[in-house]
Amino acid sequence: MSESKDFLRTIVEEDLKSGKYKEVITRFPPEPNGFPHIGHAKSICINFGIARDYQGHCNLRMDDTNPTTEDMKYVEALKDAVTWLGFEWADKVYFASDYFPKIYDYAVKLIQMGKAYVDSLNEEEIREYRGTVMQAGKRSKFAERSIEENLDLLERMKNGEFRDGEHVLRAKIDMSAANMKMRDPLLYRIRHAHHFRSGDEWCIYPMYDFAHCLSDYIEGVTHSICTLEFENNRDIYDWVLDALELTPPRPYQHEFARLGMNYTVMSKRKLLELVNGNYVNGWDDPRLPTIAGYKRRGYTPESILNFCDQIGIAKANSMVDVAQLEFCIRDDLNTKVPRVMCVLDPLKITIENYEGEEAIDASYYPHDVPKEGSRKLPFSREIYIERDDFMENPPEGYFRLTPEQPVRLKHAYIITCKEIVKDASGTITEIKAEYHPESKSGSDTSGIKVKSAIHWVSAKHAKAVEVRLYERLYSVEAPEGLEDLNPDSLHVIKNAFVEPAVITEKPDVRFQFERQGYFYADPIDYTDEKPVFNKIVGLKDSWSKKTEGAVPAPKPVVQKVQVEGEVTPMNEVEQASFDRYTKVLGLNNEIANILARDEQLSRFYEESLSIFNSPVSIANLVANEVARELKQESALNFSAKEIAELVKMIDEGTISNKIAKQVFEEMLTSGENPKAIVEAKGLTQISDPEKLKPIIDDVIAKNPDNVAKFKAGNTNLFGFFVGQVLKNSGGKANPTVVNELVSEKLKHV
Repeated sequence: MSESKDFLRTIVEEDLKSGKYKEVITRFPPEPNGFPHIGHAKSICINFGIARDYQGHCNLRMDDTNPTTEDMKYVEALKDAVTWLGFEWADKVYFASDYFPKIYDYAVKLIQMGKAYVDSLNEEEIREYRGTVMQAGKRSKFAERSIEENLDLLERMKNGEFRDGEHVLRAKIDMSAANMKMRDPLLYRIRHAHHFRSGDEWCIYPMYDFAHCLSDYIEGVTHSICTLEFENNRDIYDWVLDALELTPPRPYQHEFARLGMNYTVMSKRKLLELVNGNYVNGWDDPRLPTIAGYKRRGYTPESILNFCDQIGIAKANSMVDVAQLEFCIRDDLNTKVPRVMCVLDPLKITIENYEGEEAIDASYYPHDVPKEGSRKLPFSREIYIERDDFMENPPEGYFRLTPEQPVRLKHAYIITCKEIVKDASGTITEIKAEYHPESKSGSDTSGIKVKSAIHWVSAKHAKAVEVRLYERLYSVEAPEGLEDLNPDSLHVIKNAFVEPAVITEKPDVRFQFERQGYFYADPIDYTDEKPVFNKIVGLKDSWSKKTEGAVPAPKPVVQKVQVEGEVTPMNEVEQASFDRYTKVLGLNNEIANILARDEQLSRFYEESLSIFNSPVSIANLVANEVARELKQESALNFSAKEIAELVKMIDEGTISNKIAKQVFEEMLTSGENPKAIVEAKGLTQISDPEKLKPIIDDVIAKNPDNVAKFKAGNTNLFGFFVGQVLKNSGGKANPTVVNELVSEKLKHV
């Protein structure tokens, strides 16, 4: 367990220390009406992780109380997701339907206690009688039924004597309650539908708010952990357990912020729409945020677990950048997978002065990966290279093969273009070249200088494969509907070529295709006759550059607040603020939505903005960090002025974003002015070239091998040098200045 504890673990520890519970029992209780997604992964990690950390256990329980949408295939998908992520449930898989007889008995008891009644209002009347946020509701006249009449009606409902919607069972609480959910909530409804487990035994089914807390109690759950949208449901949770006067100990509900991720939808309704409408190829389509989709795409359980650990557990909702998830899979695969060569868009090269064949010993891993392994790479007279690795009329700064510029074939020889062959339309069909025998990689005595190395495969020995290149499913940051789908989210290459080492009898393998990205042998479609590889992720995040200026701005997102089935729109003031934030100040829609709907946050934002005019930077800080603290604390240790000063230091380059997070955490605990914290701790960003040059010189001097490889054409090592300088400066070096200085230094070493 990590040293730093989140608020949920703090609660658990306090409960154990006080003797409230002897053993920690949590549960993961999904409804089996869809495949689990990355948001479920976060919940799985929290519930199973807390049980593991405190030597308790976690139940896997299916909340199967709605027979019209549930299916056993979803149960199996949920079980598979938990197992794949490396967790084990206690004893067996539980089902809420196992408790239907017991839950029914509890309903009878509530009626006998005068705390529940059968209502015969129709759905529209129930909604009308509930009132509004500003106006108290009105209790149904049917609430005056006698206990005997209510018991009789409930029994007849159970026996199937009434049509769907003819009656419901409601709790008798308070029709003027500030929490709308406490205005005589529904406990049971009639539903003549076949249940995938209980068959036709029941025609009345308990509502979530009634079944969930009782299922927790029956199982002995101690900590019922759920997401923030159930915060208002906690009052019903407590009321049911208290009203029934159940023997302690009893469970308590605790809420955390659900996962929100840009360029992604996690609404089951929207995911079902994609699957059922054939916009994707099933629940395990690698473009979907489902666990099955990530699994088929080639993500590892470790990368998902690391992502969930990185985003942490908060009390305030915020938006996570999908790039963070992509970073986690890159970071995990970087030290695990072998590097091989694959040509996606082949251009034939005939090496006219080469005869015969040879097998070149080539390492699977670069120098900085602590792993060994190599393969024999066949080399022959005819090879394929990427079409864009040759240019007849190259622009300045193009370092690959041209009519005048030689290039190195990775692991092999330097070649020079001798002749360009074109078809009748002018398309290049072949390059005739010569190789330099003394230039073999590792023993080069040719004296020929090249600026880059390109990947290739032997035409005779290469294997034709299908490669599926996946991009983000949506083209906008905050997708709303099908109109926001990315039309280029899948590109299938039918005849790419890979080196022989890629083909294996066990297709459950991952590779890095040199310069292309990380790839995974498709676990379903891969065959010996036609191997298929899915692109897991690129070598770096190029999405922002790719979409800059090309993708229209996201449409305004108006948050939908659920109040018993009705959507609450923004009022005029909120809508005006939202429009100003998005159209005038240029804020992200999600951020603008958060600020516009929260009067306290909006005031804080406006006050900070009046002190220092940096709309986007201040908005991001207020909507995420400040909002999180306001959710947890009634008073803050800082003011809008301090936030404005913190942002000003970031914008002026006094501190980096990384250091700013450190300063903010210090502000929370000490209440110190951010400038004073930066000065006292010596956190000022280093931008003076004269102070950075000695650090750069030291890094260059300690890495002569990497310098030599960089000069030989491995330009990817540029990032290594920059990273080392930033690390050696304690994270205080200005990245922009470091990039310029390192670039200049490497030109002259």
